[in-house]
Amino acid sequence: MRPVLPPPSSSPLVGGPNRSHHRRRQDLTIPLPQRDTALAVPLPLPPTSAPSSAPTTHQPIPFSELDRLNRIGSGSGGTVYKVIHRPTNRLYALKVIYGHHEDSVRRQIHREVQILRDVDDENVVRCHDMYDHNAEIQVLLEFMDGGSLEGKHIPNEQNLADLSRQILSGLAYLHRRYIVHRDIKPSNLLINSSKQVKIADFGVGRILNQTMDPCNSAVGTIAYMSPERINTDINNGQYDAYAGDIWSFGVSILEFYMGRFPFAVGRQGDWASLMCAICMAAPPEAPESASPEFRDFISRCLQREPPKRWSASRLLGHPFIAKGILNNHPHIHNNLHHLRPLSF
Repeated sequence: MRPVLPPPSSSPLVGGPNRSHHRRRQDLTIPLPQRDTALAVPLPLPPTSAPSSAPTTHQPIPFSELDRLNRIGSGSGGTVYKVIHRPTNRLYALKVIYGHHEDSVRRQIHREVQILRDVDDENVVRCHDMYDHNAEIQVLLEFMDGGSLEGKHIPNEQNLADLSRQILSGLAYLHRRYIVHRDIKPSNLLINSSKQVKIADFGVGRILNQTMDPCNSAVGTIAYMSPERINTDINNGQYDAYAGDIWSFGVSILEFYMGRFPFAVGRQGDWASLMCAICMAAPPEAPESASPEFRDFISRCLQREPPKRWSASRLLGHPFIAKGILNNHPHIHNNLHHLRPLSF
């Protein structure tokens, strides 16, 4: 296993986006990657030298006290239900993870959830508890009553700046704790009635430490994957998971602004077309109609070379984010639930 370096320090951006163009070949094909299920499992606990949190006063919530109300989402990793805790009438989200897992995998999942239970940030969905019930692994999560930002068009830069600030705040918190998400995308960004935006779905999140392989499993959504994660020849085969989260964040924010997936192909296209667009074409840019601050902000996220991407902490100081700070009042978010859907 290759050692994982600590989160990269910010470094000045050298040059602009790669504007080179490649001649399209009709005979070009790329083999589909083969998923190694042995790799797509939760990773072990970080070493004792990793940052640790103060002891928590976690109070277990008995599974028998939960009632399912309705299904609120599903995907390749599992199904999510809205549930109610009868003694308190408090609502939660219960994620039922697909698959029959061996005991060793279950122990690893238990250990990861124990770590995620200590995650406490206003821009990260809270993980409350975990259950083994009817041979299924079920994780109790914070309920976000506004749902996901999937399919939202957010052309107003002030609203988008505040949205970006909240997501980056959550990412910066996770990265400081050596937690990498690896599947940042609009459907994993949730909003609640208090207009807080939070990062969700740690079904593919991973804890990094100094000895494990740096996130080389074939999980995540290819449409939002960074070029070097898809093509290991890029960046000399080195994958920086923190920089990978920033690429996914940049693609998502640009999608919100443009009202469509920002590459020349649809995100539901075949693997080969998506891989060619992400790995061989120049990184997408904000349109000329956008402000200079937003165009520069997106370019700092979507650099082909991972070391040139700004960290989450550094991006929080970008001039574009300042647009949303003065706008951080309840009335400015009122239109987030009424945004028109994406059009393709």
